[in-house]
Amino acid sequence: MAATIRVVLGVNDASKLALPTGIPGSVADLKEEIKRHFGLSGNFRLQYRDTEFDNEFVNLSCTSDIKDKSTVKIIYLTNDTNASLPHHEPTASPQGVDNTSLSSFSSTSDTDILSSPGSSASASSGSSLRSQPWPHTFPLPQFNYEVDVQLEKANLAFHNSGTLLCPSTKLKSAILESLASEIIKYKMYPSSADLDDVSQALITKHPCLKEQGSVSGYYGWKISLKYKMANYRTRLRGIGCPELSINAMKEKDGSLNHSPNQVKKPRKAEVNYCPGYPAGESKESLEAERQALLVEVKKKNQEQIKNKMERTFAYRRQEIIQDMPFITELRSRWPALFSEREVKMF
Repeated sequence: MAATIRVVLGVNDASKLALPTGIPGSVADLKEEIKRHFGLSGNFRLQYRDTEFDNEFVNLSCTSDIKDKSTVKIIYLTNDTNASLPHHEPTASPQGVDNTSLSSFSSTSDTDILSSPGSSASASSGSSLRSQPWPHTFPLPQFNYEVDVQLEKANLAFHNSGTLLCPSTKLKSAILESLASEIIKYKMYPSSADLDDVSQALITKHPCLKEQGSVSGYYGWKISLKYKMANYRTRLRGIGCPELSINAMKEKDGSLNHSPNQVKKPRKAEVNYCPGYPAGESKESLEAERQALLVEVKKKNQEQIKNKMERTFAYRRQEIIQDMPFITELRSRWPALFSEREVKMF
């Protein structure tokens, strides 16, 4: 019997998947069908909404647990060794951790423990920036009209006579600016392979931009894009982008916890590393929410605890990344983070 399921690919990103022959008999087959249909790569696990647990997402171990019109969510894994183990075992028994700084704890777990996977924390932070993983095929942005006119003319000349375009400084700068603003939606610090993807996509769509004498045809574009990204990050840091501000030298002055050359970056498959505060919120208002959360923890009001944990996600994230408190201090300020419900979410 044919079936249709809803697949959550990321924050604010979900699609329908039609299964003409019905739901596959195994989770592995279902994953392969999802990979094929959406062009995904890499390792991930699936979760589904379990009615026995108030429709919270839990790991899918058998396809008999889902049916037509069910919802499954993709959870990307850092590597294969993490696929069958909780990512954050230290949180389950914090007493077993010596009285050390959270810096060593966060270096292995990063800050994934700051919110449960099903809590839509990045959405509740009020920011839609960087809410998607790196795409399988990089989508080129829409260039401005002036750039499009020049590229259209140059592409026509290339197809007719094979003539390559030698872009002016202004044109090249405009292209790089557009590419950088698109890259930043996915990664603040793209890798060399990521820049290869972007440069390859550029000369594939606009063959007139290929570089004569370059083996790949885009090496110069890649290097230029690397420097453009560095300049772009500097500009964003200057206007207060939280994820970049934390890497500014002035933030590191006087710190004994880490080298001033250490750069904090998101882990693989982690997209919203250091979101800003929700719209209309400030450090003071979120601190008041944290105080109210302490009261709700004592009352054991699970619904209120869940809501306030989601609302204070960005505040908690920045506190742990910037201040790197001891685990004992973290547990005192955020006891709900170490609750059974939060730990089981992983």
